[in-house]
Amino acid sequence: MPLAEVAVRSFTLDLSAYPRWAVILAGAAVAAVALWLLMKVLKWTLWLLIGAVLLGGLAWAAWELLR
Repeated sequence: MPLAEVAVRSFTLDLSAYPRWAVILAGAAVAAVALWLLMKVLKWTLWLLIGAVLLGGLAWAAWELLR
C-alpha cells in the first residue's frame, strides 16, 4: 500500500461553542487535579524510599554485627 493512500485520522475537540472563561476554568481544574495526583504519587514514593533506606540500613548493621 503506498504511503499516499494511508488515511490519517485526527481527533480534535472543538471548544469554540463554549465560553472562553469556561474552557480556561475547566483546563485549570484539570491541571490542578493532575498536579494533586502527581503530588500524592511523589509522597508515596518518598515514603517507600524512606522505608527502603531504613530497612537497608538495618540489614547492613545486622550484617556488620553478625560478621
